Amino acid sequence: MHYCSSMYAPLKRVIVKHPKDAFRSQAHLADEWKTFNYLSEPNYEEALSEYAEFVGILEKYVDTIDYLPEADEVGLDSLYAHDPVKFTPSGAIILKSGKTLRQPEAAVYKNFLQDRGIPIIGKLSGEAVSDGGDIVWLDDRTLVVGRGYRTNDEAIRQLKEMTADIVDEFIVVQLPHDLGEAECLHLMSFISMVDHDLAVVHSRLMPVFFRQLLIERGIQLIEVPKEEYDALGCNVLALAPRVCVIPEGNPATKQQLIDAGATVYEYKGNEITVKGTGGPTCLTCPVIRG
Repeated sequence: MHYCSSMYAPLKRVIVKHPKDAFRSQAHLADEWKTFNYLSEPNYEEALSEYAEFVGILEKYVDTIDYLPEADEVGLDSLYAHDPVKFTPSGAIILKSGKTLRQPEAAVYKNFLQDRGIPIIGKLSGEAVSDGGDIVWLDDRTLVVGRGYRTNDEAIRQLKEMTADIVDEFIVVQLPHDLGEAECLHLMSFISMVDHDLAVVHSRLMPVFFRQLLIERGIQLIEVPKEEYDALGCNVLALAPRVCVIPEGNPATKQQLIDAGATVYEYKGNEITVKGTGGPTCLTCPVIRG
């Protein structure tokens, strides 16, 4: 079985978490949204309806959708199933979130994968912290990791060790302070691969060397304007090469994608995306692509 080492190959199997299991109820949201630093309190019923639309899009392309269970030890952010693990061709690496509130998610995920017979090739230990949103496959043999508030040097050292036999090039990208420690800037906040030669980016947050590296590799860059970056226009999930999902409200980004020959699906993400600030890539953990 060849697990994921791509951000854009056809998505065959994905892990998600339903808002009924992450948000639980309006009362639970009322108690917890401030703790998890949401922009405002999500509407539970609206969240369910937005999610139904989102999953409807996934089902057009994805053969298997696995749902993480409700679990008392995890919070609202467990909706964003991408972050606690990262898949490699040999299996999963269990991460340890840079957001303390999210650290219990890793153990729940580990049991979930073991129950399904999905191999785990490693687990971050000691002082290492990293979120899946900081780890991007540029191609099958190139892994890019963002060094920021959610991923530290020790995690990078351990990830490099764990992937030594499956990665030819391991690139570390220093992330800017941007809005600070409490806000979440991931590597995937400013780059989404949509094909081997097409990426959606917000260049203002990119280190020059990394932007130049992408261009030198022949990757066309779709530039997300500032106002659409704030609406998560840079958070684009590829379902297959040049077939993607973006949150609605990003017309310039959508048009550039269409001009580049992409098929673009949109979903309304006010409750499940904007308020917790996690787009379609955050809502999904690709297990198998290819």
